[in-house]
Amino acid sequence: MHSSPTKTSAGKKRIHLSLAHIGSVEQEFVLEAFDAGWVTSLGPNVDGFEHDIASFLGENVRVAALSAGTAALHLGLILLGVGAGDEVICQSFTFSASANPIKYLGAKPVFVDSEKTTWNMSSQLLETAIEDRIRKTGKRPKAIIPVHIYGMPARMNEILAIAKHYDIPVLEDAAEALGSKYENRACGTFGDIAALSFNGNKIITTSGGGALVSVNSEFVSRAIFLASQARDAAPYYQHSHVGYNYRLSNVCAGIGRGQMMVLPDRVERRRANNLYYRNRLSGITGIEFQTEPDGCFSNYWLTAMLVNPDASGGITCEYLREALEKENIESRPLWKPLHLQPVFADCPFYGDGTCESLFERGICLPSGSTLTETDLFRVTDIINRTID
Repeated sequence: MHSSPTKTSAGKKRIHLSLAHIGSVEQEFVLEAFDAGWVTSLGPNVDGFEHDIASFLGENVRVAALSAGTAALHLGLILLGVGAGDEVICQSFTFSASANPIKYLGAKPVFVDSEKTTWNMSSQLLETAIEDRIRKTGKRPKAIIPVHIYGMPARMNEILAIAKHYDIPVLEDAAEALGSKYENRACGTFGDIAALSFNGNKIITTSGGGALVSVNSEFVSRAIFLASQARDAAPYYQHSHVGYNYRLSNVCAGIGRGQMMVLPDRVERRRANNLYYRNRLSGITGIEFQTEPDGCFSNYWLTAMLVNPDASGGITCEYLREALEKENIESRPLWKPLHLQPVFADCPFYGDGTCESLFERGICLPSGSTLTETDLFRVTDIINRTID
C-alpha cells in the first residue's frame, strides 16, 4: 500500500499537458486582419482558413469555420433533423461536449461502450443498441456520433456499414483527430457531417474555434446560414428561422491559417513524443499505451497510458498523477464515461465494462508539441522512479 507522494517541486518549470504552439506566421495573418479592419466574423482569413482545411482533408469536402467544435456538433444535429424526443447514439468514452448538443435540442443520448483496441465506439454494441432502441421505442435513433478519442481513429468502416444498414446518418466527432487517418483517409471525412475543434489545447488552435465539415455542400451552406443568425436575403434584418452566433472571427481565423501551415510538423512532434514515452518506459511492468491497430494513423494528440495496479506493485494511475503533480508536471485521468456523469444519469447505456476500466486505469501524459527532450525525460524519470 502506497501513501500519497509528499515531495514537492519548488522552483521547477511547469510541464503542461498540451499547450498551444504559436509561431510568427500566425501573427502576420492577424496583423493583416487588423490593418484591413477585418475583425468581424467575416473576411479573407475566414475564407482562407476554410479553404486550407478543405485542401488538407481532401475528399471534395466543404468547410464552415465556427466558434467551437461544440457549435459544429450542435449545427450538425440540426442539419440531420434531430429534435425533441429523438434519440441519438453517442460514444460514452468521450468529453461531455460530444453529447451536450443532443440535450440542447431536447433529444436523448443513448450511450455505447468502446472496443478494446482503439478505445472508440464498439460496432458490436452499436448494433445491439440500435436493435434494442427500435424494439423499445418503435423507431430508429436519429443519428450516430462516433469519436476518434485522443486522435486514435475509430473503426469507421464497421460503424458506417451498420449506419448504412439501418439508414442512420453519422455525425463524426473528429475534434481531437485533425491529422489522423483511417485506411489512409483523413479523419473528419467519413461522416455525413463531421466536427473539428481548434480549442487552445488541440493539435492546432485558433485560440477557440471549430469547423463543420461535409461533402454535402447544402449542409455546409445551411450551417453557415444558421451560424450567422439565420439572416434572410433581404435589404433589412429579417429572420424566418432561429439562428446562432457561431461564426469564427476573421482574427481567430488568421491564427488558424498560420497553424494550418505547420500542422504536419505538429503531428510529427506529437507522434515523436508518443514514441519517446514508449521507448523510455518499455521496461516497466504493468503499463500499456493506446496503440494504433492496422489501418490506423493517429496524430497522438494526447499520449494515453494504462496502469495495472496488480502488476505495478499497487501503483494506481491516480497515485502516478499525484506523483507527477508534486514535480510540477500536469497529467490528467482519461475521460470519465458519459453514462457515469450525473447529468446523463437517466440515459440508456449499452456496454461491457470497457470504458469504465479505461477510466479507472488510465492517465494522459504531457503531449504538447512545445515539449523538449528535457521535459520528456523529466516526465519519464518520475514515472520510472514511481513504478519501480
